[in-house]
Amino acid sequence: MIGGSRGAGGEPPSAGGLADQLVRSGRVARLVTRGRRSGREVPAAVGFVATGDGCLLVAAGSPAAAWARNLLADPAATVTVGDRSWAVTAEPLEGAAHAAAVRELILRYGTPSEGLGAGPSFCLRPVPRGRPAGPPGGQRARPGGPDR
Repeated sequence: MIGGSRGAGGEPPSAGGLADQLVRSGRVARLVTRGRRSGREVPAAVGFVATGDGCLLVAAGSPAAAWARNLLADPAATVTVGDRSWAVTAEPLEGAAHAAAVRELILRYGTPSEGLGAGPSFCLRPVPRGRPAGPPGGQRARPGGPDR
């Protein structure tokens, strides 16, 4: 996770928080998953690499990363980058695809990402238009990729 998704009391960060600034700038993505135990929306700021086919590659630094465990339990999520939000389905990556995603993330974000890849990695694929989006909360994102 980049920045942090929770404030001191477990609340989402304030609108002026570092994570929010990084999301608005497009440097990181806000990933909203459904809590595997609580069923509530859980935001996390995550580093990503965009691929040519519309996928966002993300990887956890630990197998215990809550956002990654939530995606393994329920792959429907919402992503925000800049001022655009869209519904995605998380596809776990393994083997060479996992290694390639981790490599690309380290190249983008640098060596502070050294623990990256110890946890799962995913392709966050946009939900095609005309299909039920299924993001947490269901009302904020549109299927089919970033809204322009």
